[in-house]
This record gives sequence, C-alpha cells and structure tokens, in this order.
Amino acid sequence: MCMLEAAELECERGARTLFRGVSFVLRAGELLRVAGANGSGKTSLLRILCGLARPSAGEVRWKGQPISRLKEDYARELVYIGHASAVKDDLTPRENLEISCRLAGQATSGEALAAALERLGVPELPVRKLSQGQRRRAALARLLVSDAPLWLLDEPFAALDAEGISILNGLIGKHVSRGGAIAFTTHQDAGIAATRVIELG
Repeated sequence: MCMLEAAELECERGARTLFRGVSFVLRAGELLRVAGANGSGKTSLLRILCGLARPSAGEVRWKGQPISRLKEDYARELVYIGHASAVKDDLTPRENLEISCRLAGQATSGEALAAALERLGVPELPVRKLSQGQRRRAALARLLVSDAPLWLLDEPFAALDAEGISILNGLIGKHVSRGGAIAFTTHQDAGIAATRVIELG
C-alpha cells in the first residue's frame, strides 16, 4: 500500500536551489534512506515531508491526499525526530516525553513513558545533566510510545554508542516488519539495509 508520496518536489534556500524533481513512493513496510552531501537538502526534504516546511514546487501526499489538506490529521500519523534532539534542559526526560506526546494528541500512561525511557537506558535526571548520547536516546523514546505508522528520522544515529545503535536498529526493524514506513537520513554506517536509497545533489 502506498503511504507517502513525493511528487516533483523542489526546495530553494535563498537564491539557491537545493534539489528539484524529487519523486518517490514509500509503501508500508519500506525503509527509505535519503543520502547526499552536507548541504544537499536532506534535512529540508524531511521537514517538507512532515509538513514543517513547504516545497517551492511539487506536492507531498499521504495515502493519496495532499498533506496540505490533511493538516492535524496527517500530523497524528507520523513521528518526526529532527537532527537536534530538541529536549528542554530544565525538564526531565520523562517530562519532555510527556509533553511531546501531549502535543501529538496522544494519551500515554506514566508507566509507558517510564518503560520507554528505561528500555533506552535514559536516567531520570534533568536533561542538562545528560550526555549528548543520552539526550538522543531521550528523544528516540518517542518511537516506543507512538503507534504512528510513519517515522521521519533525521540523523537518528547521531551521538549514539554501539548499544544505542543496536537498540535503534531493532526498533526500526520491528516497525517496518509490522507494516510501518520510515524515511531517514544518516552519515553513519549503522549496519541497517534500506529498502531503497535516494541521493540528493
């Protein structure tokens, strides 16, 4: 089943065109890697796919419908984790996760939040006391408490150690085996085989 479709996407930044004519279909159970050099527009493409930015030309569709029409309905169908971990320093990982779930319109029990953070080995300390790897794990805990079918992940392996990479690979494999769809970027050889790769630039 076709879940996400990019149709002739173009992205401009200032006077520069980062990419044009980007088209692909992401189906249930597929893992798409977006590759390209620094500055080629990988992050911009993911932001367009999740609706945080608009393309200069072209259209993104979810299950055949333009995401510009679906708005909040589409937002509930996806989890987007950006290049920055985007966790607030003065809050605990659990508080950050609870706020993320609430903003996504998802009711999640305290037990589920605690279990997700424990699974990823995140200590319950203020985020400002965590390492970069622990911050990344705290952000990735969102994947464990969401039932959204689409994951859009920008450099999800950044700052993770070997154990963290192994855990994330397991989560990714489980999601696609259940019929979920994932588009991700990475500069690392994380030992995960994508269904398809598109190269920007």
